[in-house]
Amino acid sequence: MSKARTRGSREPANDSRRGKIALESTPKPANRLAYRLLVCLLLAAVTFAVFWPVTGFDFVYTDDTFYVTHNAQVLRGLSPESVRWAFGTLHAANWHPVTWLAHMLDVTLFGLRPGAHHLMNVVFHASNAVLLFAWLWRMTRAFWRSALVAALFALHPLHVESVAWVSERKDVLSTFFGFLSLLYYAGYAKQKAAERKSAGAGGKNAPSFNYWLALVFFALGLMSKPMLVTWPFLMLLLDYWPLRRFEPLTPNSRLSTGWRLVQEKIPFLVLSLASSVVTVIAQKHGQAVLTLEQLPFNERLQNAVISYARYLGKAFWPANLVVPYPFPEQWPAWEVVLSLLLIIGLGAAAFGLRRRWPFLLVGWFLFVGTLVPVIGLLQVGSQSMADRYTYLPLVGIFIAVVWGVGEAQSRWRVPKTLTVPGAGLVLAACVIVTRNQLSYWQNSETLIRHTIAASKNNAFAYYDLGCYLEDMGQVAAAMDNYRMAIQLRPTYAKPLNNIGKILADEGHLDGAIDYYSRALHLDPEHVATLNNLGAALAEKRQFTDAMAMYEKALRLDPNFVYARYNLGIALETQGRWEEALAQYAEVLRVKPDYWQAHNNLGSLLMLHGRLNEAIDHFTESLRLNANQPNIDFNLGNTLAMQQKYEEAVLHFTECLKLSPDYAPAHKNLGMALLRLGRREEAINHLNEAVRLKPDYKEAIQQLRALDAQKGE
Repeated sequence: MSKARTRGSREPANDSRRGKIALESTPKPANRLAYRLLVCLLLAAVTFAVFWPVTGFDFVYTDDTFYVTHNAQVLRGLSPESVRWAFGTLHAANWHPVTWLAHMLDVTLFGLRPGAHHLMNVVFHASNAVLLFAWLWRMTRAFWRSALVAALFALHPLHVESVAWVSERKDVLSTFFGFLSLLYYAGYAKQKAAERKSAGAGGKNAPSFNYWLALVFFALGLMSKPMLVTWPFLMLLLDYWPLRRFEPLTPNSRLSTGWRLVQEKIPFLVLSLASSVVTVIAQKHGQAVLTLEQLPFNERLQNAVISYARYLGKAFWPANLVVPYPFPEQWPAWEVVLSLLLIIGLGAAAFGLRRRWPFLLVGWFLFVGTLVPVIGLLQVGSQSMADRYTYLPLVGIFIAVVWGVGEAQSRWRVPKTLTVPGAGLVLAACVIVTRNQLSYWQNSETLIRHTIAASKNNAFAYYDLGCYLEDMGQVAAAMDNYRMAIQLRPTYAKPLNNIGKILADEGHLDGAIDYYSRALHLDPEHVATLNNLGAALAEKRQFTDAMAMYEKALRLDPNFVYARYNLGIALETQGRWEEALAQYAEVLRVKPDYWQAHNNLGSLLMLHGRLNEAIDHFTESLRLNANQPNIDFNLGNTLAMQQKYEEAVLHFTECLKLSPDYAPAHKNLGMALLRLGRREEAINHLNEAVRLKPDYKEAIQQLRALDAQKGE
């Protein structure tokens, strides 16, 4: 029997047989808690200081409209109805109810003050840095390495997009729950290791409370953003290093040990699979997924390889960061080959050094694996890559580099007088570049103009600038940018559609139809263009052709409410009111807050004598949009038909406050006042109706009748 190792003996710096690494010097046990608290406070304070300028930033045009500023459900704040909507909607081509609830809570607490919404992103980002430090320290007990990785995570310029963009609350929120899940998983793993050691002495299994907390937080993370679907595989990586759970108690139990570790990941894997299925359904529902005809698989594969290399490059040299990164017409073959060789070479090196430096393997596959859902094999959107996609994956690179430098320092005895200032310089450089990158996120225009300046011939940026300028009412400038986008990328259908919409709004229907047709030639399944073409044809009274466009759009996307609403109008115009009723009802099933559909449905019900139902829809339409005079007018008419003249007068009066020159409202108000015996007021409104519309026969006839009654 070999002698027991004496207490004062030392482990070798590197044991190639078991992959052990040298421990760094850590604070003494009595000071560990104080040091940890100090590091956490410093991480949070520095993160807030660096990102504080965002509290003065505005919402940006891209996506913030979908998520907050133009989202009627979010603008309601937290309520039973909005919570039900959050869990039931696939809005914005995703299912992430926890993210919707977070935005609703912001609106409840802060209204639409953009600085407060930005600040909440910073709160979560700072919390994530602290959680990352706590998680790494809990697994490795490597104090300063964990702190440095967390600091790099907090300050790296590639993370500006996730923090400074309100719509990316899903990024910082899902990571918050993801890190909590890993923190409790580390606690569970430590607990299981203690149980295995005590099993021989009759020790009992402790409660797996940490395991269930890890699973709950994982589920919350998936419901914030499905980026965490690779977590079960990441947990297996962590079992390899630094948790070392693959090491069997006996040489013959290696297989059973591995199977046991896989088994405990099954609940996590089930949640991942469910989230993946729901996400694919949501993205196809929102037409966010490009078809293979739009982007062939070989081009996706080339872009994926190059994106891995570009992400690595920007991790070490974060220059020219933009939104979005466009696809080129074709990637150069040499660039694809070099990127592939780089990825394979780094992966092979990490695998080859796995016994001596296992952190390289874990860090590399953390980076590669967590990027898989967004690397573009299932292409969502038109960007080739995005900075926000690196929010989690860069942790793998930081771990590999920091632990690698630490091991090199120990192996070659590099003095700390060199490594500590070096780390300080890297963090200082991150702060400078991050603050500079933050400045571009002040508002939509600064962001888009930076993208145009920093990326060559970016048609997508010109399109985004056109959308922003159009929203600001600068239609001529918007048209110029749309045309520039088309010039740079002649196959880009969206700017053609937008030019068509502007021409249609200006009454140039033939020109609009020409642009819509050109857009559909490039993208025959773009439902917005089909709907717009249908609307232009309907304006020209070509209802059969218009309905064909709406129906094609609905075959592609049955829940595209705008085409269904327009189809209802076309059917109503043709006297097919039962079919129109069905279309409006379906619109409201999909989008209950569509006030125009409530108003149109109410009008149709009113005309066919279903007055109580009509009043319900007018009332709901008015609740959703109180600034539309025609809703008050319709509701006043329906109430008058029920002889509820007092209520009718109130709504006609409200209609005239919003639209004082609306002659029919003056006339109908006059008639309601007559029924209430308020003759003089009635005559005044009837006279005003005639003044506004001199040939208003009904008002003229009523005034003559009143004059005749006076003569009698």
